[in-house]
Amino acid sequence: MKVTVNKNSGFCFGVVNAIKTAETELDKSGKLYCLGDIVHNAIEVKRLAEKGLEIIDYKKFKKLKNTKVMIRAHGEPPETYRIAKENNIELIDASCKVVLSLQEKIKNQYESIKDIGGQIVIYGKKDHPEVIGLNGQVNNNAVIIESPEDIDKIDFEKAVSLFAQTTRSIEVFYKIKDEIKSKIGDNNFTFQDSICRQVANRATEFKKFAIEHDVLIFVSGKKSSNGKFLYSVCKSVNPNTYFVSEISEINKEWFTGISDVGICGATSTPRWLMEKVAGIIEKF
Repeated sequence: MKVTVNKNSGFCFGVVNAIKTAETELDKSGKLYCLGDIVHNAIEVKRLAEKGLEIIDYKKFKKLKNTKVMIRAHGEPPETYRIAKENNIELIDASCKVVLSLQEKIKNQYESIKDIGGQIVIYGKKDHPEVIGLNGQVNNNAVIIESPEDIDKIDFEKAVSLFAQTTRSIEVFYKIKDEIKSKIGDNNFTFQDSICRQVANRATEFKKFAIEHDVLIFVSGKKSSNGKFLYSVCKSVNPNTYFVSEISEINKEWFTGISDVGICGATSTPRWLMEKVAGIIEKF
């Protein structure tokens, strides 16, 4: 059986930087707090936990003092930095540079339109850590829409500035843009395509990759928003696409009479895990 791991799958540069930053600090001290999962992959979180990384929530973060805490690639709202300063917490900031740039753009745009009652609209998952950080730049006053069906949340009597979570679908973003424009026109509407192309371009590549193989195994953490999206892209073109988070979830029956298998994963999926999945399948 031929098993191929997609060469461009796995961690995006933002996650690579976060993992390296954590490992460097752990090599020095053997202990580091991280505010929220460093990556939406339970297997990788477990590996780093064994090296001394402790994942904490905001409740524990607020109680910490005189220590180090890492900020993951998703970025954080201003409130997190305020608490850190107040509690003498040294932040190891691994926020993705793409996310930081987007935070600054949203903040600046908000400052320019708030006096005229304008609205910042963010296309994204409302409980996603990146969106929480983006919304924090505008005092949590953004209108969050998760799909075109949510645009009724927008007040079309006011100016609108549209942005997107960096890992959302480009196609859906532009559909939302067109629907807003049809209701409000050009005069009171601006938008910025803030979707990360390193993530977005994978959708096109993965479609081609999925078609090329008899069976596709998509490796991703269950919490990964990006993983769910890319899996659905693969499944749409290859019905024999299976979502796997752990080795134990691999079903031998998927490969009966199959000679060619492809493996790919989310931006939060470690390369070593995909290679391990490939090794298990090759033994079948």
